[in-house]
Amino acid sequence: QVQLVESGGGLVQAGGSLRLSCAASGRTFSNYAMGWFRQAPGKEREFVIGITRDGSRIYYANSVKGRCTISRDNAKNTVYLQMNSLKPEDSGVYYCAARNSATVPTTLTYDYWGQGTQVTVSS
Repeated sequence: QVQLVESGGGLVQAGGSLRLSCAASGRTFSNYAMGWFRQAPGKEREFVIGITRDGSRIYYANSVKGRCTISRDNAKNTVYLQMNSLKPEDSGVYYCAARNSATVPTTLTYDYWGQGTQVTVSS
C-alpha cells in the first residue's frame, strides 16, 4: 500500500501561484510514477501533469503547459506541483496518484490516490 497526502491548496486570485505537495508513505516511492489530476464540480477527473520514477521526464496536459511544472524529491518521498499564472478554470480538487510503472499514464489507471486538496482561483 502507498498512502498519499496532498497539501497546499487554497484560494488564490487569477494570475497567482500555488505549490501543492504530495507526501507518500508505505512503499518505495522511487518505484512509482506520479501524476496530478484535478476534478471540477460536475466534470470528470482529468490529467494535469506527471513525472517518471526518476524525474527524468515530465508529461503535461496542454491546458497547463508553460504554467505548471512537477518535481519530486525521492529522498523525501514527496512530489510537488508548481502552478503559476492561475486561471479560474484551474479551480478544482487536485489529486496526486501513484503507479508502479516506468511510464506515466495520462488516464486514471493509477494504483493509489490521495484524498485531494481544493484549489480555488478567483477572477
